[in-house]
Amino acid sequence: MTNRRQFDEPAIYHIRVKGRVGRKWSDWFDGLTIAAQADEETLLTGSVADQAALHGLLRKIGDLGLPLLSVKREEE
Repeated sequence: MTNRRQFDEPAIYHIRVKGRVGRKWSDWFDGLTIAAQADEETLLTGSVADQAALHGLLRKIGDLGLPLLSVKREEE
């Protein structure tokens, strides 16, 4: 069983989506770094406060109609 408290703390996430997201959207994505990738993909990277904030970011991605390819949390 996982320790839920570890997910209620800030962590670095790498979120990959299908489609292009311009760097001007960084503020809307809470300051995440936006980097274009091969095959019309975009990588959003940065610190996320907790699971609630992560879910908020994922909702924003869904609101833009971008297919979510992966979400990876950096391990300490």
